[in-house]
Amino acid sequence: MITKLFIFEGDGFDPHNNLATEKRLMDIVPQGACLLYLWQNKNTVVIGRNQNPWLECRTSLLEEEGGKLARRLSGGGAVYHDLGNLNFTFIMGKEDYDLDKQLSVIQKACALAGITAEKSGRNDLLADGRKFSGNAFFQNRTHAYHHGTLMVNVDREKLGRYLSPPKAKLEAKGIASVRSRVVNLTELAPALTIDRMKQYMVAAFTDIYGGNAEPLVLTEEDKAAIDALRNAYGSWEYLYGTPLPFSFSCESHFSWGHINLQLDAKDGIISGAKLYSDSMDWTLPEAVESALTGCRFDTAEMQKALQHSPLAAEIRNDLCQMLAAQTL
Repeated sequence: MITKLFIFEGDGFDPHNNLATEKRLMDIVPQGACLLYLWQNKNTVVIGRNQNPWLECRTSLLEEEGGKLARRLSGGGAVYHDLGNLNFTFIMGKEDYDLDKQLSVIQKACALAGITAEKSGRNDLLADGRKFSGNAFFQNRTHAYHHGTLMVNVDREKLGRYLSPPKAKLEAKGIASVRSRVVNLTELAPALTIDRMKQYMVAAFTDIYGGNAEPLVLTEEDKAAIDALRNAYGSWEYLYGTPLPFSFSCESHFSWGHINLQLDAKDGIISGAKLYSDSMDWTLPEAVESALTGCRFDTAEMQKALQHSPLAAEIRNDLCQMLAAQTL
């Protein structure tokens, strides 16, 4: 049961530092407490834990224009952050995690701004029928967090230029472009500012959970841990990794997410497998890669390997159907 509330507000706009701070906060939030972390990134594309950066973002253009790429721990898709966007993270013990309650904080904050927000699909919030908040989730052995975006006054032109979602995803959702799907909250409440939205989020947080929220203060040990994480999160290896010299690739879109499967085969045996996905299940790539590595590069054998994997039945069946549609 939650008996204590904390607030932590980021004081810088570097995405690697902010994500490192988020991870440290998750490590130090005590059991029985809930923390609301409010933060902003400047000119950043943040991709999900298991996404291929080259497929999701125009990385060269982003870097040429002084932007940064960041990779978060949670699953889900790529998002654009600038100073017209307010990020939030709810962190608590796993036993106290309640997605509906957490989303109700955002809906209440929007209501304070005079905006009606509604939940849609697996991880979106809509206003006037358009998306203004995407949400993603992560948990470790003891804690869980739910984080997302609040588009207050984002530069939608840059959002559309930097993000390059796979064509299959666009077709599956029946949309003409990235920009056509989203809305800035200032379009619905012109006087709204980032500072005012922060105030509404804090007010809604304390109202929904009950009680007062105290500022959480970082120790010198916390700051040192954040510095180390920031360096790791900003490294090329963490952001881009080592792409496989794959000899086979296919992709598809399902109700549970978009996937891109890459396989490298030698002498008829799969020697390497890589799955990129915006699925909310961050364990999915590891399960698929483990099942297929060492398997014969043959449709029936790969389907058999997937059916014997720990994947959910729906996902196993969808992947098997995708492979059956390929010419191998």
